[in-house]
Amino acid sequence: MDPADRDTFAPRHIGRNVFPNFLYWGRLVRLAHKQHLLAVRDLTFGYTATYQQLLTDVLHYRNTIHLQLDHETQDRLARDEEVFVNVLGPGGYEFTVAFLALMALGAVIVPISPDLPVKEAEYFATKCTSVAVLTAQKCMKLGGELENVMRRKGDSRFQRIEIAPHIMQTPLPLDRILVSSDKYFDMNKSGQIIFTSGTTGPPKGAVKRRGFFIDVATMFCDQYDMREGDLVLHVLPVHHATGTTLTLLPFLWAGGTIEFRSGGFNTEWTWDRISKGDLDFFSGVPTIYMRLMAHYEQVLRKLPDSHRIKYDQGAQRIRSMLCGTSALPRPLQNKWTSLRNGKPILTRYGLTEAGNAFNVAPWQAMQVPDGSVGTKMAGVDAKLSAYPEGEILIKSPIMFSKYLYDREATANSLDEEGYFKTGDIARKEGDFYFILGRASVDIIKSGGYKISALDIEREILGLDYVAEVMVAGVEDEEFGQRVAAAIVLKPDDKANGLTLDRLRQDLRTSLAGYKMPTLLRMIDGELRKNATGKVIKKALIPEYFPGQDAQGVQKWTGRKSKL
Repeated sequence: MDPADRDTFAPRHIGRNVFPNFLYWGRLVRLAHKQHLLAVRDLTFGYTATYQQLLTDVLHYRNTIHLQLDHETQDRLARDEEVFVNVLGPGGYEFTVAFLALMALGAVIVPISPDLPVKEAEYFATKCTSVAVLTAQKCMKLGGELENVMRRKGDSRFQRIEIAPHIMQTPLPLDRILVSSDKYFDMNKSGQIIFTSGTTGPPKGAVKRRGFFIDVATMFCDQYDMREGDLVLHVLPVHHATGTTLTLLPFLWAGGTIEFRSGGFNTEWTWDRISKGDLDFFSGVPTIYMRLMAHYEQVLRKLPDSHRIKYDQGAQRIRSMLCGTSALPRPLQNKWTSLRNGKPILTRYGLTEAGNAFNVAPWQAMQVPDGSVGTKMAGVDAKLSAYPEGEILIKSPIMFSKYLYDREATANSLDEEGYFKTGDIARKEGDFYFILGRASVDIIKSGGYKISALDIEREILGLDYVAEVMVAGVEDEEFGQRVAAAIVLKPDDKANGLTLDRLRQDLRTSLAGYKMPTLLRMIDGELRKNATGKVIKKALIPEYFPGQDAQGVQKWTGRKSKL
């Protein structure tokens, strides 16, 4: 340290109403002085907060957490060492205050799903050596069970700390909400852990640096032209990346309003909310957009024009509708583009460890080919292992720093040049990228061909009678793998059923013969999905297709199908 630097001899600038010197706090404190701006509206639990109220509650709760921690943990925080704390709650004001309070405390934020059984919650708390779980009112039972389990294991310091009693405090005068004059927070220290979905083994904790908070906030603000006063409807889970890195941190940085609605996605309610005509942004996953469009076609389109117009105009009023995880099927994208008077859903591709790699910016939307997730994000180094088709390899400013306590897994996730190996296969055409799927479950090797399951899914979803589909490879002695499809029909078509013969006939004009499904299973209800709306293929393939001759599986034999 420079001996002339005032930090070597001046008293530390800390206090109950002082935020650490971190760019995010300076931005939010300035926004608090614009008292017309609303930060959060929690529709589920009835909280409404300005930026002044939000910062007041964040400071109060940060101080509360610090006081409840043991002295050893307080000392570790003072030395800026890694201290992990879980956050347990649905998306809403309680979660927002807890997340930001930990950021202000300098702890590492580890959100966990409110829908977990206690055994799984214990795995995450143990894996990150958590010292506490900050618990929303709705999750008090699970938080208490987790506290008991951890203490029975011998961790006497682990505790549940309630959130609700410490929010909606009397707002501090604006001139008393301060930002420290001490050195900047170390941006390279750990800031958050996002656990992977665990599709290839136990979930791994991807550690994000503190600088990640600033980078994702400014990146998405720039990319999607977020502005002061913008209103976003937040319906996504907050223990996954999108729920915090797209629809939380950037909108607060922009000075927008986050309107939370938690408790499970409700299609009818969401359309009624859209019909009010005041939303600027909406973010979802393909499943959400499928459900919304299905409701529109089955219910809203049949309304008299005088009643339907508010839904049409509400959808058209939204400046940007964002979609993550994969490109929308072409027919679905076309329906939304038509409904929104030429404005398509903006797709993107990213993943927990590496952040966003490809996306469609608003100014590009009309030039992006069908099925593409757009072009490379500015400043991101992304390439394919082979051209024009190969595994996506990424170096990004917002890459994870490590898998928690797993150096070997971290090393194995990188190639010899340090690129993160995504395991996803893409095709590049000009400047545009097309996701073909996971190398393990979405690439089917049949009769010498490499086939994208996602391409086939997009075509099947274009059929008027299909609500959901999962396509995968099923082992076969003759072909290596057969193309298998599990299909959910739309409600009005379920009585008619579907045969494999008809499915193949209806796909003849859009799919080559070798891509045609040769196995079919009809599914009642919905395909099971994880919290981000992705179909859990690895679990469903052996369940739906335990064998080619299993009951309920239709099989193509060359001339016709048999059951």
